[in-house]
Amino acid sequence: MSLYFPTADECSRHSIFPGVTIAACAAERMMLSLATFEPHAIVEKHSHPHEQVGIVLEGNAIFYIGTEEKTLQPGDLYRIPGNVPHRVVALKERVRALDIFNPIREDYL
Repeated sequence: MSLYFPTADECSRHSIFPGVTIAACAAERMMLSLATFEPHAIVEKHSHPHEQVGIVLEGNAIFYIGTEEKTLQPGDLYRIPGNVPHRVVALKERVRALDIFNPIREDYL
Protein backbone atom coordinates (compact mmCIF):
# COMPACT_ATOMS: atom_id res chain seq x y z
CA MET A 1 0.00 0.00 0.00
CA SER A 2 1.30 3.43 -0.99
CA LEU A 3 0.90 6.51 1.18
CA TYR A 4 0.43 8.70 -1.92
CA PHE A 5 -1.17 6.49 -4.58
CA PRO A 6 -4.20 4.61 -3.26
CA THR A 7 -5.62 1.91 -5.48
CA ALA A 8 -9.31 1.44 -6.28
CA ASP A 9 -9.27 -1.63 -4.00
CA GLU A 10 -8.31 0.59 -1.05
CA CYS A 11 -11.38 2.82 -1.48
CA SER A 12 -14.37 2.21 0.74
CA ARG A 13 -17.51 1.17 -1.13
CA HIS A 14 -21.11 1.70 -0.04
CA SER A 15 -24.63 1.62 -1.38
CA ILE A 16 -26.06 4.88 -0.05
CA PHE A 17 -29.53 4.71 -1.66
CA PRO A 18 -31.14 2.04 -3.87
CA GLY A 19 -29.26 2.11 -7.19
CA VAL A 20 -26.61 4.57 -5.91
CA THR A 21 -23.13 3.37 -4.96
CA ILE A 22 -20.02 5.27 -3.95
CA ALA A 23 -16.30 4.59 -3.81
CA ALA A 24 -14.58 6.96 -1.35
CA CYS A 25 -10.98 7.85 -0.60
CA ALA A 26 -9.88 10.33 2.08
CA ALA A 27 -6.85 12.43 2.87
CA GLU A 28 -6.36 14.17 6.21
CA ARG A 29 -9.05 16.89 5.81
CA MET A 30 -10.96 16.15 2.61
CA MET A 31 -12.58 13.25 0.83
CA LEU A 32 -13.20 12.27 -2.76
CA SER A 33 -16.23 10.13 -3.62
CA LEU A 34 -17.14 8.66 -6.99
CA ALA A 35 -20.92 8.18 -7.09
CA THR A 36 -22.57 5.89 -9.64
CA PHE A 37 -26.34 6.07 -10.21
CA GLU A 38 -28.33 3.43 -12.05
CA PRO A 39 -30.94 4.90 -14.46
CA HIS A 40 -33.74 6.65 -12.53
CA ALA A 41 -32.00 6.18 -9.15
CA ILE A 42 -32.66 8.83 -6.53
CA VAL A 43 -30.58 10.34 -3.75
CA GLU A 44 -33.35 11.30 -1.35
CA LYS A 45 -33.52 14.78 0.16
CA HIS A 46 -30.98 15.12 2.96
CA SER A 47 -28.40 17.48 4.40
CA HIS A 48 -25.09 17.17 6.22
CA PRO A 49 -22.66 19.60 7.83
CA HIS A 50 -19.95 18.89 5.24
CA GLU A 51 -19.24 21.20 2.31
CA GLN A 52 -19.58 19.37 -0.99
CA VAL A 53 -18.48 20.29 -4.50
CA GLY A 54 -18.64 18.07 -7.54
CA ILE A 55 -18.73 17.51 -11.26
CA VAL A 56 -20.94 15.27 -13.38
CA LEU A 57 -18.74 12.89 -15.39
CA GLU A 58 -21.35 10.84 -17.23
CA GLY A 59 -25.11 10.93 -17.83
CA ASN A 60 -27.75 13.50 -16.92
CA ALA A 61 -29.43 14.13 -13.57
CA ILE A 62 -31.65 16.70 -11.94
CA PHE A 63 -30.01 18.29 -8.91
CA TYR A 64 -32.22 19.97 -6.32
CA ILE A 65 -30.08 22.15 -4.03
CA GLY A 66 -31.76 24.48 -1.55
CA THR A 67 -34.49 26.26 -3.51
CA GLU A 68 -32.89 25.71 -6.94
CA GLU A 69 -33.05 22.83 -9.41
CA LYS A 70 -31.10 22.20 -12.58
CA THR A 71 -30.54 19.33 -15.00
CA LEU A 72 -26.80 18.71 -15.18
CA GLN A 73 -24.78 16.92 -17.85
CA PRO A 74 -21.13 15.87 -18.14
CA GLY A 75 -18.81 18.72 -17.27
CA ASP A 76 -21.36 20.61 -15.14
CA LEU A 77 -20.30 21.59 -11.63
CA TYR A 78 -22.29 21.95 -8.42
CA ARG A 79 -21.61 23.15 -4.89
CA ILE A 80 -23.55 22.34 -1.76
CA PRO A 81 -22.80 24.33 1.39
CA GLY A 82 -23.03 22.53 4.71
CA ASN A 83 -26.55 21.91 6.06
CA VAL A 84 -28.31 22.83 2.76
CA PRO A 85 -30.97 20.24 1.81
CA HIS A 86 -30.35 18.54 -1.53
CA ARG A 87 -31.63 15.69 -3.69
CA VAL A 88 -30.54 14.12 -7.02
CA VAL A 89 -32.59 12.21 -9.60
CA ALA A 90 -30.78 10.29 -12.36
CA LEU A 91 -32.51 10.39 -15.72
CA LYS A 92 -32.71 7.53 -18.24
CA GLU A 93 -29.02 6.56 -18.30
CA ARG A 94 -26.28 5.74 -15.80
CA VAL A 95 -24.82 8.78 -14.05
CA ARG A 96 -21.35 9.15 -12.57
CA ALA A 97 -20.37 12.14 -10.46
CA LEU A 98 -17.21 13.02 -8.57
CA ASP A 99 -17.77 14.65 -5.15
CA ILE A 100 -15.29 16.31 -2.82
CA PHE A 101 -16.20 16.74 0.84
CA ASN A 102 -14.70 18.80 3.63
CA PRO A 103 -14.42 17.71 6.35
CA ILE A 104 -14.26 13.97 5.78
CA ARG A 105 -17.56 12.09 5.97
CA GLU A 106 -16.78 9.43 8.53
CA ASP A 107 -19.95 7.56 7.49
CA TYR A 108 -18.43 6.98 4.04
CA LEU A 109 -15.19 5.41 5.29
